[in-house]
Parts: sequence; structure tokens; C-alpha cells
Amino acid sequence: MRIHKEGIMIILVAFFLLTSLNLLFYWIVRNQLLQALLVVVTVVLFLLVVWFFRSPERNVVPDESVILCPADGKVVVICTVLEKEYFHEERIQVSIFMSPLNVHVNRYPVSGEVSYFKYHPGKYLVAWHPKSSELNERSTVVIRDKKGNEILVRQIAGAVARRIVSYAKAGNQVVQGDELGFIKFGSRVDLFLPPDAKITVKIGDKVTGNRSVIARR
Repeated sequence: MRIHKEGIMIILVAFFLLTSLNLLFYWIVRNQLLQALLVVVTVVLFLLVVWFFRSPERNVVPDESVILCPADGKVVVICTVLEKEYFHEERIQVSIFMSPLNVHVNRYPVSGEVSYFKYHPGKYLVAWHPKSSELNERSTVVIRDKKGNEILVRQIAGAVARRIVSYAKAGNQVVQGDELGFIKFGSRVDLFLPPDAKITVKIGDKVTGNRSVIARR
């Protein structure tokens, strides 16, 4: 299993802290049953941290006719909204909620040039809150394809997530399926698509980054 680079330091720190806790508990508490119980609990916690930062390889052949899913999770919103930050016009919003058990690598849904990028500090409302797309810590990435069409991807921190990592920079040329970034410990990704996009998912669908098709165009 490949571990994402964003998790290496956290995994090392978790290993050190949990090992130290076990050693300290061993010297203070002489009850072997309690010692064994703590070992089991800390091993499970450590494995969960490692599992969270897994990064499966999902290579794709770029396809201009589809908009791929940028993240693993569950579709929680499909609606037409006024996108206020960049487009200032109506777009189809598709939101994907990522639980702490999902893969948290974010990927580019289309190929093209990054025409806009901005990071916004903000609140930490629960990721499914209607206002989280506007009020929470977030980053906004817009990709313009070679035909001039633009797709907006918004990474949103949730109540648990406290750090958004984005590798996008304005002017970068990006390829569909490449890593866009990472959100740590529970979060949400919003897509804002052209009004004529043909949505291929529905609310409640479980989707997979680089595998599920969100829309056709």
C-alpha cells in the first residue's frame, strides 16, 4: 500500500507518541491485562492513521468527453446555484463528501490550464453544511480546457479537517487524473460545471476519484 507524502510526518509523530504512551503506561501500570489492552487500542489507532493516508495508484487515459470524479466519497449535493467567487453566474454544483475512511487524495477532473487559484482561510463548519462552500477554509481551482471551457473545483475543510493542501498554481498545465491536492481528516469537494453538462450521478451515489464519471460534455 502506497502512503501519500502528506502523511509521512504525521505517521511518524503518531508512532512516536503512541509508542511513548505504551512505554510510560508499562512502567506506571503493572497490570498485564491493561497493558495488553492499551497496546491493542494504540495499534488500531496507528493503523487507522496509516489507512487514512493511503494513496492508491489510479492511472487514467485522459478523455475530453467526460468530467471525472475528483475525490472518493458520497454525492451529497446536485443543484444549480449562483457561483459567486469566479463565474458570477449559474453553474451546476456537484458536491462530494469524504468521510475519514475515504481516500483523501484530490484529482483534476479535466485536463487544461489552471486559470485561477485562491486559498481562503475560514471557519470549520461540518462539511455537509450548506454554507461550508462559502464560509469554511477552502481553496478554489479553475481549469480551462483547450476549447476554453472552465471547470471549478473547490476543496473544503470540515469540522475535523484543519489543513487543505493544494498543488495548483495559476498558469500550470494539468492532466486529467493527476493529483490536485489533499485534505486531512474529513472534508468535501465541490465541482461547478457548465449549465449544459450532462450529469451522470445522483445524490447518495458512492463515487471514486479517477474512476467515476461525474458528467459528460
